[in-house]
Amino acid sequence: MAKGGSSGGASPRRRKDAAPRRTGGGAKPAAKRQAPSRPKKSPVVFDAPADAVDGPSVFVLGVIPGATPGKWIDTWRDRMPDVDLELRPIAVADERAELDGDGIHAAIVRLPLDTAGLHIIPLYEERAVVVVAKDSHLTAVDELELADLAGEVVVTPADDVLGLDVPDAIPPAFAPPETTGDAIATVAAGVGAVIVPMSLARLHQRRDAASVPLRDGPLSQVALAWRTDRTTPLVEAFVGIVRGRTANSSRG
Repeated sequence: MAKGGSSGGASPRRRKDAAPRRTGGGAKPAAKRQAPSRPKKSPVVFDAPADAVDGPSVFVLGVIPGATPGKWIDTWRDRMPDVDLELRPIAVADERAELDGDGIHAAIVRLPLDTAGLHIIPLYEERAVVVVAKDSHLTAVDELELADLAGEVVVTPADDVLGLDVPDAIPPAFAPPETTGDAIATVAAGVGAVIVPMSLARLHQRRDAASVPLRDGPLSQVALAWRTDRTTPLVEAFVGIVRGRTANSSRG
């Protein structure tokens, strides 16, 4: 009988470095299941570089009286939740000085404007309206023409934005009101008429005043403006919103 053997024919011990036996007709052991990998989130493109949020935490937008940027502000808050948008009222007479200063990044302005060194994007045009007292005879028609104002007292406020000369109109016997709001309050009391862009008539709307469209009156152009040497990622982001680009639109 061989040494170490037995009548039962016991199998020799397996070496530690021996490969494990395959079972099941040579089938390979099941591979270890791995959890599915999650897709990487792509950065949202705002029409500005990805480092837009690394700059200032506040974007300051100058706004002239009557401008209504509400829809753009809502879109900004949806797309740029980490950057506040601050509205800063500016007078039309001061809009260029405000753009040249350090207080705002861009502004909604009323043209004409000295555009040297500025980027300008036209936004919309406003019709002119004639604002008079609610019981004025000028409210008897749906539209007026400049010729209808001949012989009427036309009040021009100190902050007038149209610069319109009405042929054969009567100048008032008092000093020009300081503001458009003051001028509308004056004509609401029954003294003459004032011609303003439609948005200003709405801004200073009163129960004792009415506005009538001026058919051949001047159009007032509203635009977005900013300094050419201050085209920051945040400015580009707002420009993209104003131009109607979606969150995933590329620049170009």
